[in-house]
Amino acid sequence: MPDHIKPTACLALADGTLFYGTGFGATGQTTAELCFNTAMTGYQEIMTDPSYAGQIVTFTFPHVGNVGVNPEDDETGEPVAAGMVVKWMPTAPSNWRSVQPLSDWLAARGRIAVGGVDTRRLTRAIRQAGAPHVALAHDPDGNFDAAALVAAARGFSGLEGLDLAKDVTCAQSYRWDEMRWAWPEGYPRQTAARHKVVAVDYGAKRNILRCLASAGCDVTVLPATATSDEVMAHQPDGVFLSNGPGDPAATGEYAVPMIRDVLDKTELPIFGICLGHQMLALALGAKTIKMNHGHHGANHPVKDLETGKVEITSMNHGFAVDAQSLPDAVKETHVSLFDGSNCGLRLKDRPVFSVQYHPEASPGPQDSYYLFERFAAAMDAQKAPA
Repeated sequence: MPDHIKPTACLALADGTLFYGTGFGATGQTTAELCFNTAMTGYQEIMTDPSYAGQIVTFTFPHVGNVGVNPEDDETGEPVAAGMVVKWMPTAPSNWRSVQPLSDWLAARGRIAVGGVDTRRLTRAIRQAGAPHVALAHDPDGNFDAAALVAAARGFSGLEGLDLAKDVTCAQSYRWDEMRWAWPEGYPRQTAARHKVVAVDYGAKRNILRCLASAGCDVTVLPATATSDEVMAHQPDGVFLSNGPGDPAATGEYAVPMIRDVLDKTELPIFGICLGHQMLALALGAKTIKMNHGHHGANHPVKDLETGKVEITSMNHGFAVDAQSLPDAVKETHVSLFDGSNCGLRLKDRPVFSVQYHPEASPGPQDSYYLFERFAAAMDAQKAPA
């Protein structure tokens, strides 16, 4: 940033490092864990992804905000990520679908952002030292107490041991019938569902629910704290475990008993994504671990160990399933080609499976949609006459 321009935003890391820039969006101050996302598109979907609760996102792609925002691309009702850090200040939006500039959208929703930051340097720092605790402040007058901001960053509790699913889950159950976007009608409605599916909402993205509906599912969404009795009261043909934020071990305090009960009492197909993958792993006896800086982006190669196929996937997780802890009855099905971490599992003798990545996000663009079809096929097989 040129010396003659007074900074209006400050990002303070817990180690005392300060990044100054130009603030946009809401004013004020927030604390969170800082991560980086390598996707070139989808900033609105990222900011509204419930899995980013408790995090500020650094975008490694420099042009963010150039296509504006529109209600159709929200993954949930309001932004969930605490803030954003970008290289270039957003320009005037240029896209036929845009209804509002990114800065106005963030301001209206209380989310702080900073532009003009050396995001390459910041990303290297995250990779080397791990996801830091930070404080982000936006003051149009440029008045900052650097020591107080560093202290606020150091005072952030972090995500380990934190159950955030309760903060982003639905308040009550609801039905979902909207399918994937299609030209020219937009989002059509599911009118010929073949399967009744209960989706447990740990922070579900709307596009995941759309993919379930497009795969022939009549979807009922239940809160994260739903019991096995509440799940089974809907007489589902299958159970889906959604994505979500926070420490899986903390959410597992109430989620794991429910999943184990469903596994013990039924032969229902079960499919999990992201946090749902981790919940299933914990229920099957595995463990999860905190990653150094996590996986966040739309260009992550994942290998299917059973077919040899490599998928280009979208990821967003700071915890991972420890593959070394998987019990004998569980098979590891997918691994990251970046670091070899676990990205999928299945029970060897039952239609119960999950993946760490997001097959609904279409980065490949549709490399991983087969997982929804596999879930539907498993329900078809369960209902077929013996």
